[in-house]
Amino acid sequence: MSHQTPLGTSLPPANCLDLWREKNDQLVRQVKVAQDSRLPLRRQQLAQDALEGLRELLHCLQGLPAAVPVLPLELTVICNLITLRASLAQGFIEDQAQDIQWGLERVLETQEQLGPRLEHGLTGLWNSILHVSSTLLELLPVLHHLAGLQVALWLSTDCLGDLTLLLQTLNGSQSGASEDLLILLKTWSPPAKESDAPLTLQDARGLRDVLLTAAAFRQGLQELVTGSLPRALSSLHEAASGLCSRPVLVQVYTALGTCLRKMGNPQRALLYLVAALKGGSNWGPPLLEASRLFRQLGNTVAELESLELLVETLSVTPSSEVPHLLIEVELLLPRPDPASPLHCGTQSHVKHLLASRCLQKGRAEDAAEHYLDLLALLLDGSEPKKFSPPPCPPGPSMPELFLEAAAALIQAGRAQDALTVCEELLSRTSSLLPKMPWLWEDARKGTKESPHCPPWVSATYLLQGQAWVQLGAQKEAISEFSRCLELLFQATPKDKEQGPASNCEQWCSSNVALQQLRAAALISRGLEWVASGQDARALQDFLLSVQVCPGNRDASFHLLKTLRRLNRRDEATALWRRLEAQTKLPQENATWSLPLYLETCLSWIHPPDRETLLEEFRTSLPEPCDL
Repeated sequence: MSHQTPLGTSLPPANCLDLWREKNDQLVRQVKVAQDSRLPLRRQQLAQDALEGLRELLHCLQGLPAAVPVLPLELTVICNLITLRASLAQGFIEDQAQDIQWGLERVLETQEQLGPRLEHGLTGLWNSILHVSSTLLELLPVLHHLAGLQVALWLSTDCLGDLTLLLQTLNGSQSGASEDLLILLKTWSPPAKESDAPLTLQDARGLRDVLLTAAAFRQGLQELVTGSLPRALSSLHEAASGLCSRPVLVQVYTALGTCLRKMGNPQRALLYLVAALKGGSNWGPPLLEASRLFRQLGNTVAELESLELLVETLSVTPSSEVPHLLIEVELLLPRPDPASPLHCGTQSHVKHLLASRCLQKGRAEDAAEHYLDLLALLLDGSEPKKFSPPPCPPGPSMPELFLEAAAALIQAGRAQDALTVCEELLSRTSSLLPKMPWLWEDARKGTKESPHCPPWVSATYLLQGQAWVQLGAQKEAISEFSRCLELLFQATPKDKEQGPASNCEQWCSSNVALQQLRAAALISRGLEWVASGQDARALQDFLLSVQVCPGNRDASFHLLKTLRRLNRRDEATALWRRLEAQTKLPQENATWSLPLYLETCLSWIHPPDRETLLEEFRTSLPEPCDL
């Protein structure tokens, strides 16, 4: 078959073409030697030398007018260059799209069809190339190889629309053909190259298998995040059966464990997580998912053990396997974001999760030690500016960690240590104290001042008061509770019209949280008045706590007990009737959550004898009231 070449062009001598082809083959063999080398520096040097050699060879080939007999070698060199660059850089870069575009333009030059198609970018070039490829049969294998690299680049950058159109064209699909990416990749059958073709680092069919696995895994992760669990399970099974390295298989098994857990099949999920832990050294994601699974099953011991192992794992630098000098699945996967089951955060994130779960499950001593370790980890070399709340972290701000640590220490009976933690927090926020009366108003007006400081400081005084209660220092406790209340009643709740708050600002901008904090301080001070025999003062605090937080039943019960002690039977009976009526109403699930330290504080002021008190009123009701 004869081919057209532009007028005035001349083919290079056959011996030059043979020399260039031999140079390509020699460089490919050099890369394979580098791959087998166990010496990292030698491996890197051989690969870099080969990369430079491929660049020089491509420069020589593209210095000549485009000609069909030379294009199989030229396009092969482009494929080898892109493959090696991507593997060394562990990802695709924009320059590689330009390499592909240049190769396609060279093909069109031989057909005198370049012209206006440049305006349509890579998609237009591919349509043009594949339209004329039937007349360029000897170029088909290398064109499919180049198309595979284009698919890899588009897959890694989420250009799924262009990718789908290219695969449909490669498969010869007409309009109305399947748009399912996995079906298109399975249908695509790159033609085999000739036995005497120039050597390649990776053939098109091997690349197709990598693409299929990567696409299945990416699709499964996306479906898992969006809640399409049956589809995610199918996609992840497809990925697990594909061409996976051990690290990728660990990730796939972890995602399968997550999917099965969410589908209500914990036993199968556990099998995949065990397989993930046996399959590689990256234990972080499977251990975190195992902790979630055990939490769902109610196995607190196993949950906390998983988190402790995860903290140890993240404290050690993982040993990474030497990547192959090829396009691998790892290069085509997105970085795990916080919504991904493969994201396990940092050691400090996991340490906080472990500490908070210990506190929630009543393991106060363990929680206190974990919180102290966490603060030491975070404060190592830190500066005061780090106390500004982060933009949108998936967790508490730094001051909230201090408050949780103080609450855990009080819960563990270490009141003096809790005071030390509170003093440290106050010293780090002292520069903000003069601004406090205006801080919440500034927040409502949208200024840049942080609305976090008043709740931080108010809550710190609340915890200091509780620590003094534990130490038996009643005067100091009442003083701290009063300082807390003074600040709290300066704070202005956030307007509803401002919209939903971010995670890190939710508690301080929520009217419910502010009400509960006020109620906790009032009840705490009231209990100290009761302990000192000043029921009249206690009554004032309990009455005010009921007014500022009507939904806090603990405040009502403390008020009821005080009214009874003061022999105010009519008021006590009326309040008892309201409480009795409330107990018969269905309990609504709260749609909001409180900070952990505030929940802990509220647990300390929870009256243990609520049912007994109600029963006593129930039996004494017939008796006449003393007026």
